[in-house]
Amino acid sequence: MWQRSNWRIETAGMEDGRLARSPPEIRQFLLEYILMPDVKTIRLTETVKAGGCASKLSPAVLDKVLGKLPRQHDPNVLVGFDHADDAGVYKIAPDLALVQTVDFFTPIVDDPYTFGQIAATNALSDIYAMGGRPITALAHVCFPAGGDLEVLGQILAGGLSKMMEANCTVVGGHSIRDEETKFGYSVTGLIDPSRVFTNGGAQPGDRLLFTKALGTGVISTAIKQGTAKQSWIDAATRSMTTLNKMASEVITAFCARTDHVGTGSEPALSTAKGPVQVEHSSAGLPVHSLTDVTGFGLVGHAREMALASNVSLRFRINQIPLLEGALDCIRAGNIPGGLKNNRDFAECMVRCEEGIAEELRTMLFDPQTAGGLLIAVAPEHASELVRILRAGGVPAIEIGEALERTTPLITLTA
Repeated sequence: MWQRSNWRIETAGMEDGRLARSPPEIRQFLLEYILMPDVKTIRLTETVKAGGCASKLSPAVLDKVLGKLPRQHDPNVLVGFDHADDAGVYKIAPDLALVQTVDFFTPIVDDPYTFGQIAATNALSDIYAMGGRPITALAHVCFPAGGDLEVLGQILAGGLSKMMEANCTVVGGHSIRDEETKFGYSVTGLIDPSRVFTNGGAQPGDRLLFTKALGTGVISTAIKQGTAKQSWIDAATRSMTTLNKMASEVITAFCARTDHVGTGSEPALSTAKGPVQVEHSSAGLPVHSLTDVTGFGLVGHAREMALASNVSLRFRINQIPLLEGALDCIRAGNIPGGLKNNRDFAECMVRCEEGIAEELRTMLFDPQTAGGLLIAVAPEHASELVRILRAGGVPAIEIGEALERTTPLITLTA
């Protein structure tokens, strides 16, 4: 039985009246799938070997393959795959560039509609992590030839609801027959080429902020094994269906306002809860590096930031937020294969202080789906940015700092 709860309707992307303003055919389509009665079906997570971003290839495998590919040389490519960044950026005019990404994976939850929402949220995240604005998307569908079309319809409807919330238009897609269901999108956005956030640029002294809690990988494994509590599932699903849109918009506006301080042309900074008063202590863009934490876990994506920025990073592990039930899942042995791959690849670059619990160390390698943003911000701006993010409903928290490059690359302290 598909389990639907009230939050599913509330987070369909329509709570702000966008559904009422939609064309009649879209409104009817989404309402049909949001409000239809439960029907009996198979559990999606039982049909796949690994769910969500835990189904991705090992970072060690990707490193070996991508390292052998010849580099193309195009002066309009502002961001390629050289530093394993979140998306590619291609300049098409002096003041305009395209930001492009693709992401799809296997079911991480049992409810098809929710799976579609999570897949869309995850695909959009790379655009937000670069500071871009998504405009169009193409759907990627792998589905069994004899599969239940009602399930497929639910998946597509869930994805569409999140694309509408993001004001991103689905313009087409592609499908193939596959025994394992997979779904996602390639997304194209627009960005100012002078204001592209990358995983490089972090500076010694920068504070590290994070915008979501960890634990979606281990909780999804518990879902697959039928041992997850409903409260754990609800918390993880709420996180995975929350767009990084607000966080990205606040960060972009914060940097734009800082850049204009003293010019008399400071742009207004506001959130969904109204205008926010911003204080500044120095000129220059305060956010130096930005990435979203997904399939390679916090340590894996932190490694990419550190290498691209030529710095080391130190995390205060007790400050890192965790989803309800995440540690229980680790203690119960609900360890996804992706976590093991991440740990095998990156643990050699990590030093952990004595006395830190093993399950906390393990959590930092957990593959996240639609995870939060990891932000490197100048220390004098950190508390102000945290305040503004929280005012916009983003639960940002400071979890560490950047250091001069040393060995090990990443340090974990209490």
